[in-house]
Amino acid sequence: MKQILYEKLIQYILQNQDRFYRVAYSYTRHQEDALDVVQSAVCKALEAHESIKNENALKTWFYRILINECLTALKKQKKLLLTNDDLNQEEMYYEKGYESNDDIEKELDKLELDIQEIIKLRFFEDLSLKEISCITQLNLNTVKTKLYRGLKQLKENIQEADIWVN
Repeated sequence: MKQILYEKLIQYILQNQDRFYRVAYSYTRHQEDALDVVQSAVCKALEAHESIKNENALKTWFYRILINECLTALKKQKKLLLTNDDLNQEEMYYEKGYESNDDIEKELDKLELDIQEIIKLRFFEDLSLKEISCITQLNLNTVKTKLYRGLKQLKENIQEADIWVN
């Protein structure tokens, strides 16, 4: 049974590696960091595959690991002090199929981290609210509330920015 589950996990990871990279990239905004996060999440998932109790929850189980790795990477990034020279040397990387709209991205960054996470999972990864609830370990109604509050804030911020541009 565990061997079959392990094979399913490997198959799931291989089939969805591009999606995992997009999630990690949406958090880190750097190619190398995103690749490191995905690699770390895959290693942790493979090491902990025996802890999966329900094979139907494989998707939410792996996304939880991936998001935790993203958040850990962000915490490590905040601890590093970069000089201005380091910032100027950073080369922007654009992933095919993941062209971001800078305005929306900037406004999304202004939202609380948990609200950003819910919006990214809902609209960038097309996950259901129930799946997001499992991944974030929040009550379904809390997820709904945070999603709609975040969308409302995002809309207001974008409209406010449009007023200043026009």
